[in-house]
Amino acid sequence: MSKAVHRRYVAFSDAHYAGNLVDGAFALKLFGDVGTNLSIEIDGHEGLFAGYSSVEFLAPVRGGDVVEAEARLVKKGNRSRTVDFELRVLCRAGDDSGRSRVLESPLVAVRARGTAVIPAEET
Repeated sequence: MSKAVHRRYVAFSDAHYAGNLVDGAFALKLFGDVGTNLSIEIDGHEGLFAGYSSVEFLAPVRGGDVVEAEARLVKKGNRSRTVDFELRVLCRAGDDSGRSRVLESPLVAVRARGTAVIPAEET
């Protein structure tokens, strides 16, 4: 199966809620980016995202984290692509001192499944 992976530092300015929490839309934006990457690698086209069939928010994402977003192709139709997404926290900031730690095991923060569509060939 094909997959694409992006890593990103979560800036403290991305946190908008108490406890330095980042909103769920942050993960969905990363899923859009990594999903586009996957579409380009598979089809040579950015594709068009049709929607999510499921989204699960499993653990918090905070400013100062380092996250990894993965898109994995699970089904390829004529023009549709079913993609599983996962956002994992790899590193977590300890406090405002700038100290962070690499997590022993990545923390799965968000899982989703969605469908992308490749436009029909123009003739």
